[in-house]
Amino acid sequence: MKQLLTTPSQLGQVLQSARRAAKLSQTDLAARLDVSQSRISHMELNPGSISADQLLALISILGLELVVQDRRAAGAEASPVEW
Repeated sequence: MKQLLTTPSQLGQVLQSARRAAKLSQTDLAARLDVSQSRISHMELNPGSISADQLLALISILGLELVVQDRRAAGAEASPVEW
């Protein structure tokens, strides 16, 4: 899966989809991340609340990777980030 993210809500959807693809419940993922199930739910619904440390741990647990690249190098138009 390759997904371009431009809004925080898209991050929540990607994390939820990856969790489900890994056949992990929110409770399973919470145990691996050492947080509560309700915190996982909150992260998926409000991804702006995720710290950088938690995001990196989540993507590792879910078998994802984070790639940051210059938009100009990728041939995309320069546009403001939507938050």
